[in-house]
Amino acid sequence: MRSIWNGAISFGLVSIPIKLFNATESHSISFRQIHTEDGGRVRYRKVCELDGEELDASEIGKAYEDADGSLVPITDDDLAALPLPTAKTIEIVAFVPADSIDPLQIDTAYYLSASGVPAAKPYTLLREALKRSRKVAVAKFALRGRERLGMLRVVDDVIAMHGLLWPDEIRAPEGVAPDSGVKIRDAELDLADALMDTLGEVDVDSLHDDYREAVESLIASKAGGALPPAEAPETKGGGKVIDLMAALEKSVRAAKEARGEEAAEPAEVTELKPRKTAAKKTAKAATKTTSAKTATKSTSKTAAAKKSAASPKASAAGAKKSTATTAKKAAKKAAPRKRASA
Repeated sequence: MRSIWNGAISFGLVSIPIKLFNATESHSISFRQIHTEDGGRVRYRKVCELDGEELDASEIGKAYEDADGSLVPITDDDLAALPLPTAKTIEIVAFVPADSIDPLQIDTAYYLSASGVPAAKPYTLLREALKRSRKVAVAKFALRGRERLGMLRVVDDVIAMHGLLWPDEIRAPEGVAPDSGVKIRDAELDLADALMDTLGEVDVDSLHDDYREAVESLIASKAGGALPPAEAPETKGGGKVIDLMAALEKSVRAAKEARGEEAAEPAEVTELKPRKTAAKKTAKAATKTTSAKTATKSTSKTAAAKKSAASPKASAAGAKKSTATTAKKAAKKAAPRKRASA
């Protein structure tokens, strides 16, 4: 590895010459911009606005743009002449517990190496002191034109330094958390704990970038003249309200099955029906009332129809009875009266 900075660690009155190395590297795949019509590369050239000439790196300097738009040139010599103690020194200011550092502050990581044989002894002393105290060192240092905050800790047998953001560079999470009205039951927390215990730990070294591998396969296939792979099916999800308890139970069961443990009884994830609003309840009540009125009216019509159907029979019976009575009276009148005997 090539060092990116040379300086010293200031540990009280002890000065430890060190070299700074990048501890991380990016494996992300980068793309070039092209003209989609003919495939030609699109390049950005650095051109002076005044004379229109293209410039190389040796002709380009720094300047600060003032509020009125004017530029104030700043040279490397100007920055080097600043009375800044941390310009070439990592100045340790305190030793604190590791959990007192907010992970949001952690930035780029570096390795610190002892520079030369004389630096080996004080370097080892600081490393062993950090190990035994189980603390980290908070330091100030200057790199790439600005003073930064750092955290020193031990990784294996090497002192590593993490750049830290200044506290005022961390934004407050206002308006990010959900509404405080959400209630969580103890049973749900118990299932969440069970799921966490079932998932267990993972060997971070076994994790890899699936997306980068897919992009590399795509590039290899297209470079070889093969057709691009078919589009991946869209995953269904989002927008549905599910039964949280059933989802947790199903997750625990799936995690146990993945680890070869015996699964519990299956639990189905069911979609919850939305609550009925007052308007829907009123509409439903009105529908029931209308249906009841319609049923009552229909019953009345049916009864009237039955009565109407029975009326002709009653009329016929009444007419027959009236005719019989009239005939009987006529016969009585026509019969001769018996005379009284002498």
